[in-house]
Amino acid sequence: MRTDIFTRLDREPEPPKIEIPRMSRTRVTLFGGTLAFYLAVVIAVLASSWLVTLDWKIMLFRPYQQWQQLHAFLDYFVVLGQRGPTAVMIAAWLGWRSWRQHTLRPLLVLGASLLLLNVTVGAVKLGLGRLGPHYATQIGSAELFAGGDIFPSGHTANAVVTWGILAYLATTPRARRYLSIGSAVVALGVGATTVYLGTHWLSDVLLGWVAGLLILLALPWFEPTIARTEAAVFVVRERVRARWRERSGIAAEPAPAGGPWPVIVPQLSAQEDEDAGRSTVGAAHSGRNATGRNTTTQLTQPRPHTTARSERTPTTPAGSRRPPRSRPMTGG
Repeated sequence: MRTDIFTRLDREPEPPKIEIPRMSRTRVTLFGGTLAFYLAVVIAVLASSWLVTLDWKIMLFRPYQQWQQLHAFLDYFVVLGQRGPTAVMIAAWLGWRSWRQHTLRPLLVLGASLLLLNVTVGAVKLGLGRLGPHYATQIGSAELFAGGDIFPSGHTANAVVTWGILAYLATTPRARRYLSIGSAVVALGVGATTVYLGTHWLSDVLLGWVAGLLILLALPWFEPTIARTEAAVFVVRERVRARWRERSGIAAEPAPAGGPWPVIVPQLSAQEDEDAGRSTVGAAHSGRNATGRNTTTQLTQPRPHTTARSERTPTTPAGSRRPPRSRPMTGG
């Protein structure tokens, strides 16, 4: 029976050497350019510019009536941008990775990104109060400050952040490349689907894409905070374990000197072990150390046996122990 499949399910002996993204000069440049585009979209909507006119043209075109055969499929596809289902799926995957790699970083990065998403996108939604296409009251109006919560698109921003986290946490360049392409396709598809269904203006989707990208670009700034949070959680965990052992009367296990991982001690071969034993006994009989002074003879304590010897009751063999006399050979 094959057991290698169970071996693969075991936790890794130590976390892989994950290269944590840093806020490089290129990333800062991309963040600045994306932020400028974000502000440009907001100003264009506030000024009721050509972007608002394009919003109304697409809304009056009613794409969901032009391609009705896609409606059933896109109703399910847009769920990939809903925060609840996607957060549960991604958290389950990252939770398994955290358990396997002995680190909380994947889950903490996901939590930090979702917190940033709720704060930044939610604040702009409530501050601008834009109404959606189905609730618009005046043709050509930007529908701002009317008590709505549609700008920017939360579905689109959530799709960018939630699926983009997988690419951000990838451990190899190849996986990061493929996951980046996959998350981009999902995010673009979710945004276009909301425009097709008429639940968002085109400008809502543009700002949602940019808002999600800003969060992914800004995550390296929060990596030190994530590392400190992980260390604090592990400290609290050890305290809880110590209290539980104290209440249960279980002796605490000594922490290894090398950190949380087992220390590998090199073992001597049989010949080296025998030579070391001879040198120890010779030094004990001579009673002299390296300086030539007499020292008290100290013999090393014998090491305990790894396997217990079986005690057997001595038995006396039946009959005499003398060898039988040789009988004279007779010819015949």
